[in-house]
Amino acid sequence: MNRLQRSLRATWLGMVANTLLAGGKLAAGILGNSQALIADAIESFADVFSSIVVWRALVVAAEPADEDHPYGHGKAEPLAAATVATMLLVAAGAIVFKSGQEIFSSASQTGPKAFTLIVLIGVVLTKELLFRFVAREAHTVDSTAVHTDAWHHRLDAITSLAAAIGISISLIGGKGYESADNIAAIVAAGIIAWNGWRLLRPALNELMDASPNREVIEQIRQTATTIPGVEGVEKCIVRKMGHRYFVDMHVEVDPQMTVQRGHAIAHDVKDKVREKLPAVRDVLVHIEPNRSGKDERIEDRG
Repeated sequence: MNRLQRSLRATWLGMVANTLLAGGKLAAGILGNSQALIADAIESFADVFSSIVVWRALVVAAEPADEDHPYGHGKAEPLAAATVATMLLVAAGAIVFKSGQEIFSSASQTGPKAFTLIVLIGVVLTKELLFRFVAREAHTVDSTAVHTDAWHHRLDAITSLAAAIGISISLIGGKGYESADNIAAIVAAGIIAWNGWRLLRPALNELMDASPNREVIEQIRQTATTIPGVEGVEKCIVRKMGHRYFVDMHVEVDPQMTVQRGHAIAHDVKDKVREKLPAVRDVLVHIEPNRSGKDERIEDRG
C-alpha cells in the first residue's frame, strides 16, 4: 500500500467514524438534555468537514508537477492542516460562547440524564483508538495534514471526557450543579484552542518554507562531502513540500576544474543525496571555486 492509499484510508476511516459518533452524540445530547454533549457533537461534525478537507488535500498533493506548478502540489497538505487547525480555534470559540450563554441564562436549568454518561464513555474509547491509528499512519507517511487530522480525534476524545466529567458532577451533585457540564465544555474548549494553535504553527512554517529539522540538513551536507572532488559545502538550503524536500546547495571544488568535471560532480551529488534520503525530491547544485576572487559559477540541476 503506497503513501497516498495509507493516508486516504486513515482519513476515510476518521470521516465515517466521526459521522456516526457525531450523529449519536447529537441525538443523545438532545434526548438527555446535555449542552456539553450537543456542543461535542457539533465539534465532531466540524471534524467530518475537516477530514474532507484533508482528503482533498492529499489527492491534490499527490498530483505530479506540471507547467504551472513545477515543484509539484505538496503545499496542499500544510494548507489543509492550517485550515483544519483554524477550524479547531473557531470550534473552541463557538463552544465557549454557547456554554457561557447556558451558564448565565436566567431560565431554569435541567441537569443531564444518566445515559449520556454511558454514551460519552464509549465515544472517548473509540476516539482514542482512532487517534492512535491515524497518528501512526501520519508518522509513517510523514504528512502534516494527516497528523493534524489525528489530533482532531484526540481532541474530540478530550471534549467528550470533559463532558463526561461535567455530567458526572451534575448527576452526583444534583440540584445546583446543573451547569457543571457547561463548565467542563469551556475547559475542554480551552484545551482545543491551545492544540489548534500548536498544530497551526508547523503548518504555517511549512507554508512559509521554514527550514526543516537541522538533522536533515546536516545529513544532506555530510552526504555531499563524501563525493570525490567536493572540497566543501558552502550553503545548504532545504524546504519541505508536502512529504518531499527540495534542496539548493553551493558546493566548493578545485577552481581549475573543467566545466565538464564540475557538471559530473553536480550529478554525483544529486544522485547520492537522493539515494541516501529518498524523501528528497530534487537537488539544485551550484558549483563554486573553493578560493576567493573567483566569480565564475556553474549551475546545474542535474
